[in-house]
Amino acid sequence: MKRGNKQLLVVGDRVLVKPEKAEGMTKVGLYLPPTVVEKEEVRGGNIVALGPGQPLPPPHEEHEPWKDGYKAPRFLPMQVQLGDYALFFRKAAIEITFEGEQFLVVPYGAILVLVRGDGNERVPDQLPNDL
Repeated sequence: MKRGNKQLLVVGDRVLVKPEKAEGMTKVGLYLPPTVVEKEEVRGGNIVALGPGQPLPPPHEEHEPWKDGYKAPRFLPMQVQLGDYALFFRKAAIEITFEGEQFLVVPYGAILVLVRGDGNERVPDQLPNDL
């Protein structure tokens, strides 16, 4: 992610999340104090940057260093994509500020669910019957 002349790179199997604003009011209209909002275990936000994934060791069967790609790093890819909405464990996230904007760095293992779609796709609200 680039802002001005600085670039923020996410490393490993971590994602950068722009957190959504916490609800300060219930559906009924009661205002919640910040201590109640902070006690929620799950938080959500949009993914704005992601790392390459979990690094993999070099293959053991390749003993020919002159081959192309022998020294190239390999990564186990992640399921997340830019623009996904993620729900994750609040305690696993680390808050950072980059160019005056608040973000959360979340490890891939702390992500519980992803919501994907551009608005035109319908996200199913129930599982298929053939599972």
